Amino acid sequence: MLILGIESTCDETSAAVVQDGREILAEETASSAEVHRLYGGVFPEMACRRHIDAILPVISSALQKASVFPQDLDAIAVARGPGLIGALLIGLQAAKGLSIAWDKPLIGVNHVEAHLYAAMMAKTPLFPAIGLVLSGGHTLMLEMENAGSYRLISTTVDDAIGEAFDKTATLLGLAYPGGPALEQMAKTGNGAKISFGLPKVKNNPLAFSFSGLKTAALYATKQASQEDYPDIAAAFQETAFADLLRKTRLAMQTRSCRSLVFGGGVCNNRRLRDLFQEQFPGLPQFWPAPGLSADNAAMIAGLGYHKFIASNGQGDPLDLEALPRTPFWN
Repeated sequence: MLILGIESTCDETSAAVVQDGREILAEETASSAEVHRLYGGVFPEMACRRHIDAILPVISSALQKASVFPQDLDAIAVARGPGLIGALLIGLQAAKGLSIAWDKPLIGVNHVEAHLYAAMMAKTPLFPAIGLVLSGGHTLMLEMENAGSYRLISTTVDDAIGEAFDKTATLLGLAYPGGPALEQMAKTGNGAKISFGLPKVKNNPLAFSFSGLKTAALYATKQASQEDYPDIAAAFQETAFADLLRKTRLAMQTRSCRSLVFGGGVCNNRRLRDLFQEQFPGLPQFWPAPGLSADNAAMIAGLGYHKFIASNGQGDPLDLEALPRTPFWN
């Protein structure tokens, strides 16, 4: 079964053709990161303009790369949220138009759930599992009974972890997107030279909070010379990840967990992966393959396949709405 996936939730315009929810036949992505770099972060209006220019060319390119014609497709899957409302509408309207023109079912997909599915495209995790979504817009810990059944354990009360990385990178003079640049800077630093306290949320030991850590990095930067910046980067990164490890371990004390499933752009961080593998030896861990951590259409098409099967091949109605903020858990 062939599914065309369309992703336009933020600053990436992406299209992919995926077979049976797993095999990526082709993917094409147009990024507008170079535009947003001028502003130190995503400029929603500029993101929308780039989506308008890129959406049809990336779809056409993905179909050509996969050697697939519209009549070969079984359905069209599109990210309906969460994300920037303008960006979502562009992808959703393009998908609706093609659904009508090609007479193909439409499938709305939750973008954040798709991030978790990205880690399941190669191999099915052991359930029950604990899932962690770590991205620029989201920090979530979830109980997973299976792929499609989730219960929220905790989320962030302020910044998402990826956002905190980007903002701290800006403090250190690094260009957007700052997360990968901060990771590289941290490799040359010594985090032990600076002590940042682990984040805590009153009366909610599993909740995440990164605003205080970001503020601590701000004060450390003001009092330091540029030669100390790698140490600040390393200390920030180690503290943020130590918090993730501590709360994952705490959640596992009261929940059955046969594996860990990860999703989101922060999962590209090599130090994060090493720490989890060191701290949880022997526990199966499922990470997105290279290229599937950041926003991409392959994960949308992959999850869309399962949504299509669950709908008995009916898909969603054409009045499907974009949902900038929408949970996917029970």
